[in-house]
Amino acid sequence: QVQLVESGGGLAQAGASLRLSCAASGRTFSNYTMGWFRQAPGKEREFVASIQRTNILPYYADSVKGRFTISRDNAKDSVYLQMNSLKPEDTAVYYCAASLKWTYGSMSPADFGSWGQGTQVTVSS
Repeated sequence: QVQLVESGGGLAQAGASLRLSCAASGRTFSNYTMGWFRQAPGKEREFVASIQRTNILPYYADSVKGRFTISRDNAKDSVYLQMNSLKPEDTAVYYCAASLKWTYGSMSPADFGSWGQGTQVTVSS
């Protein structure tokens, strides 16, 4: 499996921006579909965005569409999540994940076999 380490979380005010990064190691990064998920206290882990191996056809949850951008740099074995116009409801632990599957659409956590440890994002109003 690929090992994943997220960074870039923190505290932000509503309307601000944060950029999350996820560094991969251990396997050929470009073989994997990469995804971002988030989990708020008391809620299930939910899909945020995904991007397939060749950095095209990103897909977003409706709740973040137009505000978040997922991208990857296969030369750096990294995936990113640029989060703009943050809202308090974006507060959650954010996880990056890797999958050998790909679907153009919302993907399930069960589709992903490798996960990072998570990074906290807190948005104040």
